[in-house]
Amino acid sequence: MAETHDVLVIGAGCAGMRAAIEAFDKGANVGVVSKLHPTRSHSGAAEGGINAALGNTAEDSPETHAFDTVKGSDYLGDQDAIEIFTREAPGDIYQLEHWGAVFTRNEDGRLAQRPFGAAGSPRTVFAADITGHVLIHVLYEQLMKRVAQDASRMTVYEEYFAWRLVIEDGRCHGVISWDLLHGGLKFVGGGATILATGGAGRIYRTTTNAYACTGDGMAMALYAGLPLKDMEFMQFHPTTMYPTGILLTEGCRGEGAYLINKDGERFMARYAPNALELASRDVVSRSEQTEIDEGRGVNGSVFLDMRHLGAEKILDRLPGSRELSMVYAGIDPIYAPVPVRPGAHYHMGGVETDEWGRTELEGLYAAGENACVSVHGANRLGGNSLMETITFGRRSGQHAAEWALSQAAGADAAESHLADADRDLKTLLGRTNGERPWQIRDALGATMFENFGVFRREQQMLAAIDDVDALRERYASVIVDDKGDVFNNDLTQAIELGNAIDLAAAMLTAGVARKESRGAHSRPHDFPARDDENFMKHSIVRWQDGAPDLSYKEVRKTKWEPMERTY
Repeated sequence: MAETHDVLVIGAGCAGMRAAIEAFDKGANVGVVSKLHPTRSHSGAAEGGINAALGNTAEDSPETHAFDTVKGSDYLGDQDAIEIFTREAPGDIYQLEHWGAVFTRNEDGRLAQRPFGAAGSPRTVFAADITGHVLIHVLYEQLMKRVAQDASRMTVYEEYFAWRLVIEDGRCHGVISWDLLHGGLKFVGGGATILATGGAGRIYRTTTNAYACTGDGMAMALYAGLPLKDMEFMQFHPTTMYPTGILLTEGCRGEGAYLINKDGERFMARYAPNALELASRDVVSRSEQTEIDEGRGVNGSVFLDMRHLGAEKILDRLPGSRELSMVYAGIDPIYAPVPVRPGAHYHMGGVETDEWGRTELEGLYAAGENACVSVHGANRLGGNSLMETITFGRRSGQHAAEWALSQAAGADAAESHLADADRDLKTLLGRTNGERPWQIRDALGATMFENFGVFRREQQMLAAIDDVDALRERYASVIVDDKGDVFNNDLTQAIELGNAIDLAAAMLTAGVARKESRGAHSRPHDFPARDDENFMKHSIVRWQDGAPDLSYKEVRKTKWEPMERTY
């Protein structure tokens, strides 16, 4: 018999668990579907911190935080959503603290706050440099606390791979999943369903993202006819280690680390003379790439230099970064600089939602990196993403619970949708001649990294579109060698690959059409300037007849008119 809940959350990272906790607290029966154990979600890899205008280190306010976010977004963020976000963030931080988040403190006992890029005040609350790890465990504790309180109202489906949304009569009724542990397709119903599956960084060859970050939620929404917003804006983080792509937090620069080229020059003085290493991420990534392209790098990298911080500060504030450097680069940053380069990190685009996480499909919500509210616009500020998962995870959980509890039960559509999914699955598993998924996946990652990276050029983007179209044709005959039921990662990776190919097409279609440079979308060779007259608008991509269909929507402004960004 199918399991049905008032609220079904797909994904168990920070956004998903925060949404589930809030929905439970509002009285709903909640189900959580996750293809991973919740504490293995990629949210746990976040390092540097979480932004809120507490004013513990210097004067700050939610309005200042909002302005910094609008400016950092290159004026593409929706200002009403940004103001909600910055106004509610402090309360969410204090709630996390009361739940047991062990944040680093100042000498006076208040929560410490470090400076992050493009911030007008030090507002990044942190737990050394393992902030995401701390938050994911605090939220999991709270989730399990509620399971213990009333197991009949909180169910966690671990190692369920969400595959298709179930839609009937213009309303979402839940999801069809593949049960990784036991095998077989399972329907899990929800009066309201919240997508919280994270980002899509694995579309790129070099990324900070975990192997699980394949854009599942975005793809399910896209195939359901829903719009994806601002898909061309993929943020490249400036400090990913060579050659692995593992992240070294912006907190390193927040604590005073320098970026230097092969000559030992602190080159950010040339590109951002005021903010230096704490300019916004798009500016720093472009600066690094320019140094590399002009021959002032080593092995396609520049260097992150922490030596002058001293051993005591590195061991106190950046112990995780030191350990990562030693294990994966063979370098102790106390004694030597670490080679770094820009790597695909965070997707500003996603499923279009309002400020409560609602999509245009009745009963479907989205929160976290797979959603686009949009508070990040064309460029996210470091520390804002963790805060977004908490604030908008909470808001979507609240609204979904209140809405679901006020509605009559939907139609029972599980059987027909399960039959369709089972037929398609048998077709995929029954194929014996074709190509293995990894070959296509590697080709996709290569063309996206080389042709849709820090800098974009028209001919390269058009070439990538041709590549992706060819990869889709190859994917049509992809084979799954493992025909078994238990932990069939060969099967799930094949499905993830199909999602990634079509999301890449959506990104490229929006990128070619945006004939300007704004935030993470930089076209210095043909459209080097920002064009507010023609492109201060959101791109909207839908899936029509097997291909992306592009339109636009106005940015919502409240009080800030666009001005030139200077650092």
